[in-house]
Amino acid sequence: MLSVAVAAGIAIAATLFLLEYLDYRKSSDVVVKHGERSLLTAEAQRLDLLASDMAAAGAQALETALRNDDKRTLEKVVASLLNNPYSISARVLAPDGSVVYETIRQDQWTQQITDQDKRTIRRGLGGVDSLGTLEIIVGRPGLADTAHTLRTQLERVQQRDFERRIWIVAGVGVLITGLLTLVAWMLAQRLERPIVELIRSAERIGEGDYTRPHKVTSNDEIAELEMALDRMRQNLRQTTITKNYLTIVLNSMNDAVLVTSPDGMVRKINDAAVRLFGYNEEEIAGQPFINLLAENERENFSLEAAGVETRETVIATHSGQTIPVSLSGAPIAGDDPQFQGTIFVVRNITDRKRAERRIRYLARYDALTKVPNRMQFQHMLQQAIARARRNDRGIVLLYLDMDRFKEINDTFGHAAGDRTLEVLSERLIRILPREAVVGRLAGDEFGLFIEGFADSDDERTQAANLARMVLAEVCKAYYVDQQEVFLTASVGIAFCPKDAENVIDLIRNADAAMYHSKQNGGNSFAFYSPDMNAAAVERLMLKSKLRRALERDELMMLYQPKVDLRDGRIIGAEALLRWRLPGHGDISPSQFIPLAEETNMILGIGEWVLNRVCADYHRWQDKIKNPGRVSINLSLKQLRQANFITRCKSVFRRHEVSPTCFELEITETTLMVDPKRTIKLLDELYAMGLHLSIDDFGTGYSSLSALQQFPIGTLKIDQSFVRDAAINSDDATIVRTIIDMGKALEVEVVAEGVETEEQFNFLRNRGCHYGQGRLFGDAMTSDEFLSLVLTQESGRAKVSELFAS
Repeated sequence: MLSVAVAAGIAIAATLFLLEYLDYRKSSDVVVKHGERSLLTAEAQRLDLLASDMAAAGAQALETALRNDDKRTLEKVVASLLNNPYSISARVLAPDGSVVYETIRQDQWTQQITDQDKRTIRRGLGGVDSLGTLEIIVGRPGLADTAHTLRTQLERVQQRDFERRIWIVAGVGVLITGLLTLVAWMLAQRLERPIVELIRSAERIGEGDYTRPHKVTSNDEIAELEMALDRMRQNLRQTTITKNYLTIVLNSMNDAVLVTSPDGMVRKINDAAVRLFGYNEEEIAGQPFINLLAENERENFSLEAAGVETRETVIATHSGQTIPVSLSGAPIAGDDPQFQGTIFVVRNITDRKRAERRIRYLARYDALTKVPNRMQFQHMLQQAIARARRNDRGIVLLYLDMDRFKEINDTFGHAAGDRTLEVLSERLIRILPREAVVGRLAGDEFGLFIEGFADSDDERTQAANLARMVLAEVCKAYYVDQQEVFLTASVGIAFCPKDAENVIDLIRNADAAMYHSKQNGGNSFAFYSPDMNAAAVERLMLKSKLRRALERDELMMLYQPKVDLRDGRIIGAEALLRWRLPGHGDISPSQFIPLAEETNMILGIGEWVLNRVCADYHRWQDKIKNPGRVSINLSLKQLRQANFITRCKSVFRRHEVSPTCFELEITETTLMVDPKRTIKLLDELYAMGLHLSIDDFGTGYSSLSALQQFPIGTLKIDQSFVRDAAINSDDATIVRTIIDMGKALEVEVVAEGVETEEQFNFLRNRGCHYGQGRLFGDAMTSDEFLSLVLTQESGRAKVSELFAS
């Protein structure tokens, strides 16, 4: 402690010395630099003043000499400026900077003088006239030596002051060291006795003597240490005598722990083992560990192997229950034989096994409908094909797909769609024979097969009856959000081994038959035939090539004229999309538009159509003021785009055409999918100036009250009604009713597919406003339509002869 006190005193003295030294260095630099800077600044100011006075004294004479071009006077005045003992040089500069006259003192001191001893003053001559500049350089010899002498004197003064303060610091350091040494000696004397007692008590505790308490001999910080030592003695004594730490640790574990002897007898278990096995420790102790396993697990159980590995097994509890467990064993290492043996950790894995079973189930069965999924269905079908092949029997496979099921999801939400599929699967399981297998192959696609069909002529009859039964069950009402909804399905039928001998081909062929049924309107079934695969391949190829049609510029726009049936005037056209596929010719829109709808390519195609029609219209307007109104077909997916209206505005703005020049055609079915949202969208389109029409009117299910909500300006009569209107009374009634309805609603009526004069006369006599069809001209290119309109402007319309009477 004394050495610490001396060291502390020396450290304090050294610190004070260091602080004084740093202060000396800092203050000395400041004082010396300040003194030197003050001297130089004062001398510089004096020299500046001297030079300014000299320049002012000679300026007037120099200006006169420069005006009179009196060089002699100029030289005399400049030379007189060097009479001053501080002058170094003087010169007169012309306005362009060239030297007019210059003189320099040649004394020895001017050669040795430094730049910091010089000062330069320039004064303009002539005022506004700017006759030139007078430049005078002055200096003081010996100024640098004077500054150096002053610096040396100031440093000596600072050094003497520092030496005086150092002696004071040394004295204070000696005094502090002495005081610290005295205090340390007094504290050492005070602490020695309790520390000696602490050492003695610690030695007794280290020797295992916990009985003799330690007496507290002080009342300061040492007292807390003494009390802590005594508490440690008491805790060691209590823990060693009354508690079994190992037992506490084992009983705190959630897993069951069993300790066995080398021969496999149970020695000790924890509380978790008691809860797991249902035995208390006395009942298990001394029993072979193997007896705790289920009987069917004992034969293959090896104590040696279990003691060094982790495995799964099954135990039998006191109540006879069997529980799956994870068993981990490890040998107990020790030189003392009484501690040797094996420790087993047993963990209940019932929940894990349950989860594994659930995972295996979900891997094979559909979680929603509880029927086999596609993978399990194919596996079961493969097994059935193998059995049928051995028994020389057949299998019938039905592939079922719901018609327009997407409308359920779009209208009522996916939860309603899921519930509908659940109901459908329950119905199928209920009506089908016990030996039938039903599986969910995709979203709304199901498969079912029955084995044991005889390869005979009536197998088609049996399969047809089965398909009709399925379709009848599908067509029953579904209740969605407290509303009654009716659905239909399309079914394809394939036989094994007649149509295919393996799973993949059988399902593919049934799928092809299903698609054939769907193409024919749905709500029906179809038997597979080889040509269906060719159609499916062709459809797949078309879908693939359609993706590149835009990139390869294979799409084209044609325009079919619309004619006013009252006077034969062409009032516009309908824009018709065509796909000219190299090597295949023109592809009908009825073939590729459904493919575009399925793959969402309809969005890109729809935007291309709008851009192309606007570009054509802009070109027409360069030739004719009013080409008429052009109709553009709009799909449901385009209408559902969140930014559809923004895109339309952008296209019209880009091509500099007015929305009032165009008409959007929307099918009746599209209007009624989501009437509330559709009304809002159509109102916005109408506000832009777009004309709106209902295409294929009469083929949907809208009511008159529903139509009145939409901002519709035109009804287009579907060509299926126009075709036989002149000869079929039913079609005539429908056409006449639509015309009358249009007049009542104060909207225009357009008849599609007018091909004969009989149809034309019928429509004209019934007061139909407009017509379009081959009678007035086939669909034509943009240039051909422009030529037709220009011909009409000249009074030579092609269809004028029809209106002669």
